[in-house]
Amino acid sequence: MDALSDVLKSIRLEGAVYINAEFTAPWCVRARFGLGNALARLAGAEHVLFFHFVTEGRCFTRLDNSDEIVALSAGDLVLYPNEDTHVLGTNLELPPVETADLHPDDRHDADYVELRHGGGGTATRFICGYLACSRSVCRPLLDALPRLLRIPVGDGSAAGLFRELLKEGVRESSAARPGAQSMLAKLSELMFVEAMRRHVEQLPPDGSGWLAGVRDPHVGKALALLHGEPNAAWTVDKLARRVALSRSALADRFATLVGESPMKYLVRWRLALAAQALRAGRDSIARVAERSGYETEAAFNRAFKREFGLPPAAWRRQRAPAAAG
Repeated sequence: MDALSDVLKSIRLEGAVYINAEFTAPWCVRARFGLGNALARLAGAEHVLFFHFVTEGRCFTRLDNSDEIVALSAGDLVLYPNEDTHVLGTNLELPPVETADLHPDDRHDADYVELRHGGGGTATRFICGYLACSRSVCRPLLDALPRLLRIPVGDGSAAGLFRELLKEGVRESSAARPGAQSMLAKLSELMFVEAMRRHVEQLPPDGSGWLAGVRDPHVGKALALLHGEPNAAWTVDKLARRVALSRSALADRFATLVGESPMKYLVRWRLALAAQALRAGRDSIARVAERSGYETEAAFNRAFKREFGLPPAAWRRQRAPAAAG
């Protein structure tokens, strides 16, 4: 498996909701689907990524209070990784209608169109949705993505698979059958990995950042190893041998692309996984500390507080209401 998939499979998505939408010209809407909206259907979500996939037609989008307009057409996926309010429409100069004021369509036809709006002209159709994830675990990826990301999926065979994944997501979201949440989480991971793979392919060859590190043959393999075996007794020497680089070459290349040393990155990744375990609420703090590679609970408490601003017990209590849904 390629390094990107190795790394992304450790960034587990925790759930998803998909709907079909149809807007007819002229139209303009402001979308406010953030974490608060998602919690009604994804209880316990810590962070959501909102997206639209254009299946037919064309329109424009921009972030609220931004002048940068992005044109979208059939085959485009647009992703808003940080819950930003955004505007969509055939004419963004029109007063936007709040999506909160739109009422779901109750006809439930064969295509599961759940949201319709507009002036009755040319139609633009979407599959829309939001993906839930752990903010702490997804931090490296979320920090590497722009606030508005357009990914052209196109119309090839891979795009056909992409569309089928999304359509199945709509069906599972609509049917609410037993096991649907698990199925949606797996579908969302497949869709998201494919989207990120396409995004990485578009990055400039001389870029830097976490995604550029993932793409690099040596740093990407090192990241995949750290993500795949976070509890192993890694050193820079061991990593360097596994990725076929000298110790100094790996350390320099890793720091240049990712922005920190391999060992500092590993500490932050272990703490992110610890935060995920604490939020799940099943293991004691001492057990989480041990699994995170700390010999004492006190050392774990200090490291956790440096990373998240609160000691583990307080951090867990603060998130208990959200996790309880």
